[in-house]
Amino acid sequence: MENLKQSFLAGLFSIITISILTILTYKTEYGIFLLASFGSSMVLLYGYPESPFAQPKNVFFGHLITALVGLFFLNFVPLPIYITIPLAVGFGVGLMIFFKVTHPPAGGNPIIVIIGSVSLDYLLSPVITGSIIIIIFAIIINRFILKKSYPS
Repeated sequence: MENLKQSFLAGLFSIITISILTILTYKTEYGIFLLASFGSSMVLLYGYPESPFAQPKNVFFGHLITALVGLFFLNFVPLPIYITIPLAVGFGVGLMIFFKVTHPPAGGNPIIVIIGSVSLDYLLSPVITGSIIIIIFAIIINRFILKKSYPS
C-alpha cells in the first residue's frame, strides 16, 4: 500500500510541477521553461528525494554543467554530429561525477542542446530558471506536504 501511495504522489506532483513549467512556456511571454530531461528529474525529486542524485545542488549544477558542455561542443567542436553527441555526453557525465553533482537525467542535456542547435540564451531559460523552479517545488512538496527531510 505504501508503494501505491508513493507512486501516486510522485505522479501527481510531477504533473503539477511540469504543468507549471508548461503553462509558463506556452501561456506567458516569459520564455521557455521546459527541458525534456526535467521529466526524468521528476522521478528522482518525487520518487526518490532521499537519493544523493535528487539533491538541489545536483539538480541545478548537473543540468547546468551538461547544458554548458553541449553548448561548447555545438559551437566549438567542428566534428560531425554523430561524433560530437557522444563526446559531449561523455564529457558531461564525467564533469558531473568529477564535481560531485551527478544528476542522471542531466546526462541527456548535451543531446538536447546539440540536436536543437540552441543558443547561449538556453542556459538562462530553460536550464537555470527551470531548474530553480523544479527545485523550489521539490522543496515545498517534499518538506511541507510530504513531511520528508528534503534536501537531505
